Amino acid sequence: MSAGPIDFALRPQSFADLPGWGDDDPSALFAALRACRRHILQIKPYKTGSLGLTVGDLMPLLDAAEAAEPGNAAEARAFFEAHCRPFKVERADGEPGFVTAFYEPEIDVSATPGGEWKFPFYRRPDDLVDLDDGNRPSFLDPSYAFARQTENGIEPYADRLAIDNGYLDGRGLEIAWAKSRIDVFFVHVQGAARLRFPDGSLRRITYAAKAGHPFSPIGRLLIDRGEIAPADISMQSIRAWLRAHPDEADAVMSHNRSYIFFREAEVEDEALGPVAAAKVPLVPGRALAVDRRIHTFGFPFYIHSRSLTHLDAGQPFQRLMLALETGTAIVGPARGDIFTGSGDEAGELAGTVRNAADFHILIPRRAAERFR
Repeated sequence: MSAGPIDFALRPQSFADLPGWGDDDPSALFAALRACRRHILQIKPYKTGSLGLTVGDLMPLLDAAEAAEPGNAAEARAFFEAHCRPFKVERADGEPGFVTAFYEPEIDVSATPGGEWKFPFYRRPDDLVDLDDGNRPSFLDPSYAFARQTENGIEPYADRLAIDNGYLDGRGLEIAWAKSRIDVFFVHVQGAARLRFPDGSLRRITYAAKAGHPFSPIGRLLIDRGEIAPADISMQSIRAWLRAHPDEADAVMSHNRSYIFFREAEVEDEALGPVAAAKVPLVPGRALAVDRRIHTFGFPFYIHSRSLTHLDAGQPFQRLMLALETGTAIVGPARGDIFTGSGDEAGELAGTVRNAADFHILIPRRAAERFR
């Protein structure tokens, strides 16, 4: 099998081959599996990735989860053992998989600008259009999924620098205003946030669209410039550098031309994260972003990382997760982004995750016969 430049294979495993499986408690996945089933049946199926696993392959597991009521961790594990077979995702080059992490920031905001409230979050502009192979101009790279519709045709949309300098002023697109451009920038990186207003009320913004320009990590820029050592790069070290260099911060952030637009949403359950690409709420510690060009949303993945220990009180990270999200930087068959939750504590956990990991996909038994 091929994932662009990365060839890979699925190697059959037993559940006994999964390190730490006997200690995991996947009970939290059942509500998410049921939510995936509702979305598929009531809205639309998920897109099939190049691996070839379809919603039809997934439905027997989702149907079984609808009726399942595991009373403890052992019963939850037994459910997956009865309905799935595990396969290790192995890259042809022998390299291990890799995980990072993401979270939902919580940001203090104001509904009106003024004083320290200077930096807006924007809704999607009405002149931003989706691109596909049918309407994308030849001069735009295939990676561009959005652009600007004008009277004379389609052209690239304004980038981060232009928007930060007022390109969208006066159009009434502002959702709320924050105190710090750095905070706004990192919400763009995460793709969602909880907004805390002065009266204590809580709202949520989630990804609606992007300006279209490629994501360019500023961490790489700071490494290349010798500002931060490669071994020290993390969300925390990047934030610290930006705060310590206010005269250079805007220029560095503008290096990432990508710009995110948001939609507003309620916070219906503070224990869950935002509704993500799979159109169901993210489960803290159990939701995984994957490369959707390869993988299909809703499938379970067992992730094992011996070196990732700070998420589980010093123990290796080894747990069953659900593919519910994707991301620009999540590229490859064994590449994942772990959702750690919402707020500052979740951000501290997420910011330093950059670890080798083994990926195992659980495939419902009937579909699994195609890969054995």
